[in-house]
Amino acid sequence: MTFEVKADCRYLDSHEWARREDGTVRIGISDFAQDELGDVVFVELPDAGDDVSKGEDFGVIESIKAVSDLYAPVSGTVTATNDDLVDAPELVNDDPYGEGWMLEVDLDDESELEDLLSPDEYEDQIA
Repeated sequence: MTFEVKADCRYLDSHEWARREDGTVRIGISDFAQDELGDVVFVELPDAGDDVSKGEDFGVIESIKAVSDLYAPVSGTVTATNDDLVDAPELVNDDPYGEGWMLEVDLDDESELEDLLSPDEYEDQIA
């Protein structure tokens, strides 16, 4: 099976992605991760204004198969969360890089984005 890996994202080895948006960094989980989890039934996210730290857990995702922690690919202050996931967690399965995004952060350190896996490195990891 081939999984979508977006060229404009950087990846954490725990399958979270980060993508530069207008002044912030948007975060979610990869197509590979949502497939491994199966049908997502619940997502717990931090509140706007909370701080997240690279490599530390920021929330929980629950599927019919498992409950997993979500890890921050970068450090920063949460500026927005995807409230649509409260009523429609299946958006993570349907569109993990689009409507299924999880949070946006105001990045503390630009170099953290560069330290993440490139799309090619991530594709090698999930192959």
